[in-house]
Amino acid sequence: MRHPRRLLLLVAALVWVDTMLYAALTPLLPRFADDLGLSKGQAGALVGAYAAGALVGGIPGGVGAARLGARRAVLVGLALMGVASLGFAFAGGFWTLVAARFVQGCASAFTWAGSFAWLLAAAPRDRRGEMIGSAMGAAVFGALFGPVVGAVAALAGREAIFTALATAALALAAWTLRLQPISPEQPSAAAVARALRSRLFLGGLALMGLPAFLFGVVSVLGPLRLSDAGWGASAIGVVWLVGAGLEASLSPVVGRISDRRGRMPPVRWSLALGALVALALSASPRPLLYVPLIIVGAAAYGVLFTPAFALIADGAERAALPQGMAFGLMNAAWATGALVGPAAGGALASATGDTAPFLISAGLCAAALAAVLRHHRAAVLVDRLSGDAARVGRE
Repeated sequence: MRHPRRLLLLVAALVWVDTMLYAALTPLLPRFADDLGLSKGQAGALVGAYAAGALVGGIPGGVGAARLGARRAVLVGLALMGVASLGFAFAGGFWTLVAARFVQGCASAFTWAGSFAWLLAAAPRDRRGEMIGSAMGAAVFGALFGPVVGAVAALAGREAIFTALATAALALAAWTLRLQPISPEQPSAAAVARALRSRLFLGGLALMGLPAFLFGVVSVLGPLRLSDAGWGASAIGVVWLVGAGLEASLSPVVGRISDRRGRMPPVRWSLALGALVALALSASPRPLLYVPLIIVGAAAYGVLFTPAFALIADGAERAALPQGMAFGLMNAAWATGALVGPAAGGALASATGDTAPFLISAGLCAAALAAVLRHHRAAVLVDRLSGDAARVGRE
């Protein structure tokens, strides 16, 4: 690929639109809950339907990106994205909305596996974190802009807004066809088995699933908490807009840090901050404190995605696993967290209140931080014994 920057622009546009669709539900959720009489558990199921689709589509998306080629996988994802957007535009009940969100998730699995496999085929290895961080910044900007789209849809009607997004999928497909594809690869069972035995690869998958879980909890409980306090769709959208803006500005910086100082330092910082934020949110403070915590939490959780991507790519390379297949497994890991987070968080909040889901989130961050610190101490000991301190914290 002679023009990686052109490809980076396409990947950025693809993930921007995808995450925008994912996040557009946030300010619409209280209205759906009121209009359709949804419980917190049903609201969580609606949020989690996207992740269920990504989970079901994760492995097929990875296999498609490897065997059919990254460009074809992206085109399949865009076709599904257009269909899902039209479905969401005209859905009139709970189950039709769930079905549209499910198809959106399936589309995401193909789009992300194909686009990132394509990008990493063009990226110099010593700039892998930076390019992933730049693409993730665009994804976060999509998450930033999504609540704005949802707020506009709440005011102007879903039909016009989501039909326009279906048209955007066609424009992205035309752009995709203009760029040179990469050759398909044949994923082997042996390569998959090697990757799944790799601590590096498994650590990346775990770090991909954890922030997805945390975001899922916040995406259900946060809007409903603010709605109960009298906040409308537009105001809720602004909160997520600011939080995603902070996250978007940090992602490229974190990517550069992970290239130069190793993958683990930003992970440690983010997990520590994420645990503190979740602990504070468990007290259900007044909006004056609740809103800043949501914003800081979004940044802390979102920072984890960039080093997680890089760890997965590094582990796949060592295991000789095609990157498309690696990102298919990544989608499954993300989807598991994003499915369990809103569904379990919403159901638990319905039964016991919001405190327990946030305490569980804080505990997961603390446990992950302890595991990372144990691994770091073991790496320091090994590297001192081997006399190679340069690799400390890089795996």
